[in-house]
Amino acid sequence: MPEDHRPTIRTDIPHSARIWNYWMGGDDYFEADRLAGEAGIAVDPDITTMAVESRQFLIRTVRFLAAEKGIRQFLDIGAGLPSMQNTHQVAQSVAPDSRIVYIDNDPLVLAHARTLLAGTTDEGVTTYSDADYRNSELVVADARHVLNFTTPLAVMFMGVLGHAASAEEMRRIVRTVLDATPSGSYLVLWDGTDDSADYVKLCSNYTDTGGAPYVPRPRAEIRAAFDGLALEAPGFVSITQWRPDTGDSAATRPISAYGGVARKP
Repeated sequence: MPEDHRPTIRTDIPHSARIWNYWMGGDDYFEADRLAGEAGIAVDPDITTMAVESRQFLIRTVRFLAAEKGIRQFLDIGAGLPSMQNTHQVAQSVAPDSRIVYIDNDPLVLAHARTLLAGTTDEGVTTYSDADYRNSELVVADARHVLNFTTPLAVMFMGVLGHAASAEEMRRIVRTVLDATPSGSYLVLWDGTDDSADYVKLCSNYTDTGGAPYVPRPRAEIRAAFDGLALEAPGFVSITQWRPDTGDSAATRPISAYGGVARKP
């Protein structure tokens, strides 16, 4: 994007990617994000657990697809700010030749792209595309410059589809991208659910700050994004319960974030 057309980074309005980074224990946020993050924790103390566990879910699912399913292409849509163990680092630690395309339209995220790309392997490819995931046709067009859409790839929506205006739009976005992929591709998806009153209130309060609305949805609406696909075991579950690395039952208690991994027939 030409420099004079690059959107301005607003430091006075909290942004979901930066707040999420704060909840994950990162350091890429502004004071408005910290204040919004602290206000969120006061409403829903479990939100930091969700943030940390969402990254663990990403690590486990990407590792599973790279190591057990032979996937070498990953399209991470709505990637957010770089943190620990990003998609390309996990995939390329298993298969150094993996190709990863990140999609995001947050100017702060894009400003950090150079740092993110520095961690790629010599054999692999890691790129960043400036696009709004709601324009799913553009997402696919940009990704085609790097990924081969005639061989299987993994499409990832990690906690971002709550920003879609409706469940119908959410399904349209997912279906448009998946329709461009061949048989044997995978969908990796999780999103926040509405079964916690505290979490619903937190999201409502965030909207009131001027941030982009995020709507927790019933599990059934999120599960519908997998319609027509073959879910891998253990199916559509709380992200803490998707093939956890630990046997500690306390660490794998359900939280208001559900998802899964599914194969396109």
